[in-house]
Amino acid sequence: MESMDYSLKAGGKRVRPCLALEFCKACGENPEKAVPFACGVEMIHTYSLIHDDLPDMDNDDMRRGKLSNHIVYGVSTAIIAGDALQSLAFETVLSEEAEKICGSHACVKAARTLANYCGAVGMCGGQMIDILYEEKKAGIEILREMDEKKTGALIKAACEMGCIAAGADEETIALAREYGDNIGLAFQIVDDMLDVISTSQELGKPIGSDKENDKSTYVSLLGIEKCRELAKEATDKAVKALDGFKGDTKELKDFAYSLLNRTN
Repeated sequence: MESMDYSLKAGGKRVRPCLALEFCKACGENPEKAVPFACGVEMIHTYSLIHDDLPDMDNDDMRRGKLSNHIVYGVSTAIIAGDALQSLAFETVLSEEAEKICGSHACVKAARTLANYCGAVGMCGGQMIDILYEEKKAGIEILREMDEKKTGALIKAACEMGCIAAGADEETIALAREYGDNIGLAFQIVDDMLDVISTSQELGKPIGSDKENDKSTYVSLLGIEKCRELAKEATDKAVKALDGFKGDTKELKDFAYSLLNRTN
């Protein structure tokens, strides 16, 4: 439990849980309805970070400005902590408390959505593509597929699950998916840019590893200026998707542009 808490409470931007809460509000419901789903998404994200940092994966010693889980607790404990957080995520989404708040149908739908986006066709699939291209250059299409799964999948899950908590229809969920898809793209492009122009102190994690490992990134393939253009274009598309919501979307719009202009 200590190792799970260490990473889960280590801080970070909390992008995914915030999106779940805000999309519930955008659908005209109290965002507190989405809290169990928001927690579930963050647990999945945290488990993925613990495993990403392991020596046989990205081999990073720092995460969110602190020592990585496996550096503090050892590799075996870090693996178990990640596995346990994955299980706890679904336990939370399908909990009696969540069922009382959202209803059993919404809980099952949210769990199915989360499972789809974090599994072989989503986040894990993206990580596998990343591993397959460790020793060879990926083109822009492969890079887009990898990042859409590795980074974008959980962002889309959070957006959709917020709508599911609110009882939204499929058309509305599709708009949330469009927002999440574009925000995920912008987020990754900016992340690649920061790996070049920022510092490890600002980011709270090592920088320059992609260049050091000769991995393809949006910056290496397109250059900084083109990346700025694409990130802005994707953000504008995400904000446009919010026009179809009846509730308050101000925070989601501000959130989109804050991610575009972030420095860490």
